[in-house]
Amino acid sequence: MTDPKIPVTEDELHAYIDNELPPERRGDVEAWLAAHPDDAERVQSWRAMAEALHARYDSVADEPVPKRLEIERLVREPRRWMVGAIAATLVAFIAGGGAGWLAHGVAASPSAFQSFTSEALVAHRLYVVEVRHPVEVPGSERAHLQTWLTKRCGWVVFAPELDATGLKLVGGRLLPGPNGPASFLMYESASGERFTVYAAKADGEATQMRYTAQDKDGALFWADRGVAFVVSGSSDRDRLTQVARLVYDATEKNGG
Repeated sequence: MTDPKIPVTEDELHAYIDNELPPERRGDVEAWLAAHPDDAERVQSWRAMAEALHARYDSVADEPVPKRLEIERLVREPRRWMVGAIAATLVAFIAGGGAGWLAHGVAASPSAFQSFTSEALVAHRLYVVEVRHPVEVPGSERAHLQTWLTKRCGWVVFAPELDATGLKLVGGRLLPGPNGPASFLMYESASGERFTVYAAKADGEATQMRYTAQDKDGALFWADRGVAFVVSGSSDRDRLTQVARLVYDATEKNGG
């Protein structure tokens, strides 16, 4: 007979949802959940979130990971995958609302726009489906995350508070970018909606904001002070602009 008093860890609860729990431990976890309604409610919410994410993104998650994103590769592969598809859906977009928001009036070159948005969207789609391992450093370690990414990337990486948009920081990770390391931050709403902020070094001057959409995902790109930013998430442009505006304002205020 299983003993519900045997402590169950959070990792085991996640493994239970993902059907990765050892069979001999499953009974203990189920007994624990029966005796701990708060944990049972958390597990149910995680399962609902996982089902929603998989329903939306499984078709993308099943696509092969581009070779260029394999970290162990020392030689970068040509950037040919997806560029054609992305280019076909590019829509130039200037977000109004002030000189600062319009940056310095210099349009992004098509190559930079396509390169950064394609990489950001691939990273977004690759990681938003993850339930147990969406990030390397959790949002609870915000200070460490910012310090680590700043040191590795070479510019001030700031993880803004996005509570005004209903989003909380999930965490972040380090990724390869077009011109070196890239920072990748993930945010999530109470309903499981996820947005990501991708940033990497960029050549050239500051740019206006530009929008692109592909399938159910949208991205807003801009560059300033040698760093390009891409906020990815819902293809609802108003919602995406709301999030991107707050990221832009917070980054400007903190000297990112």
